[in-house]
Amino acid sequence: MNYLLFPPIAFFIILLVVLLQSYFMSKFSAKGSHSDGKHKAYACGEDVLDHRVQPDYSQFFSFAFFFTIMHVVVMVIATAPVDLFADAMAAFYILAASVALLILFRR
Repeated sequence: MNYLLFPPIAFFIILLVVLLQSYFMSKFSAKGSHSDGKHKAYACGEDVLDHRVQPDYSQFFSFAFFFTIMHVVVMVIATAPVDLFADAMAAFYILAASVALLILFRR
C-alpha cells in the first residue's frame, strides 16, 4: 500500500513542505525600518481617517436568502430519484419554497 496517500500522512508532508517554503522565502522578503504608516491601510496615497463605515445589510439579506432558497431547491430537484414518491416530495418542496419566497417578498 502507498502510505503517502493516507490523509494524516499527506497532511503532515504538505505541512512540512509549506513550513520549509515559508522559512526559505522569508529570507528573500523585504525587511524595512519602522515607519508610522507601515501598518495603515493603503488608499492610493490618500490619508484615511479613523472612522469606519458601517454598511446596512438589511436589504441584502432578502436577496441572499432568495438565491439560497433557489439554489437548494434546484439541487434537491436535480438529485431526486425518479419515482412517484420522490416526484410528490419534489412538488411539495417547490410549493414550500414558493410560499417561503412569497413571505420573503411580501409588502
